[in-house]
Amino acid sequence: MYLLLISIHGLIRSHDLELGRDADTGGQTKYVVDLARALAERADVTQVDLVTRRLLDPNVSSDYAQPLEPIAHKARIVRIEAGPEEYVPKELLWDYLDSFTDNLLSWLNEQGQRPDIVHSHYADAGYVGVRLSNLIGVPLVHTGHSLGRDKRQRLLAKGLHPEQIDERYNMSRRIDAEEEVLANADLVITSTFNEIEEQYGLYDYYQPKRMAVVPPGTDLTLFHPPTQTDLKIPFADGLRRFLNHPDKQIILALSRPDERKNILTLIEAFGESKPLQDLANLVIVVGNRDDIREMESGAQEVLTNILVLIDVYDLYGRVAVPKRHLSNEVAEIYRLTALSRGVFINPALTEPFGLTLLEAAASGIPLVATENGGPVDIIGNCNNGLLVNPLDQAAIAQSLLTLLSNKKQWQTWSQNGIEGVRKHYSWPAHAEAYLAKVKPLPQEHAPIPESQPVRRPLSKRAIFSDLDQSLIGNPEGLNRFIEVIRQNRTRATFGIVTGRRLDSALAIMRKNSIPVPDVLITSLGTQIHYGRQLITDDFWAEHINYLWQPISVRRTLQELPGLIPQPYSEQSRFKIAYHYDPTVAPPVEEIIALLRTKELTANVIHAFGQYLDILPARASKGQALRYVAQRWDIPLENILVAGGSGADEDMMRGNTLAVVIGNRHYQELSQLEDLEQIYFATQDHALGLLEAIDHYDFFNAGEVLEKT
Repeated sequence: MYLLLISIHGLIRSHDLELGRDADTGGQTKYVVDLARALAERADVTQVDLVTRRLLDPNVSSDYAQPLEPIAHKARIVRIEAGPEEYVPKELLWDYLDSFTDNLLSWLNEQGQRPDIVHSHYADAGYVGVRLSNLIGVPLVHTGHSLGRDKRQRLLAKGLHPEQIDERYNMSRRIDAEEEVLANADLVITSTFNEIEEQYGLYDYYQPKRMAVVPPGTDLTLFHPPTQTDLKIPFADGLRRFLNHPDKQIILALSRPDERKNILTLIEAFGESKPLQDLANLVIVVGNRDDIREMESGAQEVLTNILVLIDVYDLYGRVAVPKRHLSNEVAEIYRLTALSRGVFINPALTEPFGLTLLEAAASGIPLVATENGGPVDIIGNCNNGLLVNPLDQAAIAQSLLTLLSNKKQWQTWSQNGIEGVRKHYSWPAHAEAYLAKVKPLPQEHAPIPESQPVRRPLSKRAIFSDLDQSLIGNPEGLNRFIEVIRQNRTRATFGIVTGRRLDSALAIMRKNSIPVPDVLITSLGTQIHYGRQLITDDFWAEHINYLWQPISVRRTLQELPGLIPQPYSEQSRFKIAYHYDPTVAPPVEEIIALLRTKELTANVIHAFGQYLDILPARASKGQALRYVAQRWDIPLENILVAGGSGADEDMMRGNTLAVVIGNRHYQELSQLEDLEQIYFATQDHALGLLEAIDHYDFFNAGEVLEKT
């Protein structure tokens, strides 16, 4: 098998991972690298590509600029450009994910090989994975790592306002992407049963039958109990300057400086407990820093508050917060804690899994961990510690005291952890279980054929336009545009992408003397026709029929107020069309949620303020256009698309050249105004398209046009 893993955010490289540098460089980055390495060791795997974002940023290592980086034999990191060259937080990546998808698809086409499985990690990669797997016709596997709905609940419990959460974490877009992934993924891999029941259970499209628990592994050659060679650990010398009594037992917290890791509550629990301070030192390892003032805002706030609380509780000499540690020192830090007969604590608000818990357990350290998420399964399997409410300071302090003060219990749980990790959490076992789950999936998918459906080749440059409100509406502009197309028919493919059915589209084209285009995409991207003979792309119909249940969709929506079926002439096999009355009908978001709760996978499109169309998940104007471009080998950078309503948005996002036509519905695309590659025309209808042709110098530009 050829496996394509996608993990977009964070600093990912094959060596010396900068774990804890910021909120995006945590356990996920380590997991995906270790997963790629473990899978590549299998004889039944031919190649593993781990795809992430390429960075050309002087503020980070030049390692992250390498287009290709080997991880091991048969495994490599592939870095794809998207958005700004500099490193940015994952919350700011959403507008660049369509471009990432287009660039990744282009890279795959250059390789001449399609993966058997696409496996996305986290919501941003899931957004890409849905579109990529739909375009190339391969199964999608997804791992969430953490989930937006669960995180939002925990942040609300901490007192953050809903608007504040959405502004800081772009939570609405994230949750929408997660719902879409759950509706489209062939398999969701989780680390624990708790994740399925307590976290995915919060989602509208909750299908536990499509989910499987495959716990990640641990490198047991690196993480192991102390030996005679560990009696002198250099990292201990660095702690002495913080601690009055450095030989006390250690309470170790190791995470990135992220508010959700809840380190402040741990310090408060320690500060309120004199018995705990008498018994142990608190060692907090939260990434590396030179100057807190120069860190990103979230990490800066956490670290500043850590120092403030140390001062408030006067914990000087009892708490160590080292400024730096090397990645190869992490295992030594665990062993130092084990030598002190200490405890590892993970007090996170929620922990999807908890790789640090496995590392600590493999090193012989008993655990105190949050009762929310993965630690439930880990401590359940290993019987090596206590679960605790992360918001209960008294319970945290008491759990730590219980472990630290009972030597016999400490020894039992230490040994249980060592044995439990070896039994349940090794990488070879993970790779074997993983492949057993994913191997059957490709049998259910048909790859997109490489042959072209008609003989006449299409030009490597193209103009695709919506029909109503884009071409039609200004007769003078339309006549001028038709003349431009006739003069350049050998230089550019002409395509129309419309919500109308084929017969309706042909009638209005004939009425307005619009020539038959080279490509006619109708019914909102559900039908594709080529040339004057209007040859139908039969494979596209088979492709989008995947998971389509029109009878169930109609039955689910038939009783909703404000949804009036459009005339039969506007309906088709793959398009269920309604008039939408916003004064009576439920919000579009509620309609989408209703379909998901009924386990119906569909694409819901709201346009012109009054139409609501339900399509197969694989169908839309943008997906149909990209299918045509891929099948005919037309670079997306050479395609100019024109539209003016919400139905046109996914045509415009990504690598296409785009113009929003000036008409009375262009406000539906106002969210695209900040994207540099999208031009907003000042003129209406076909005149706006002609304006864009001049703006891009479309017919005189080089073979591959640059976005302006």
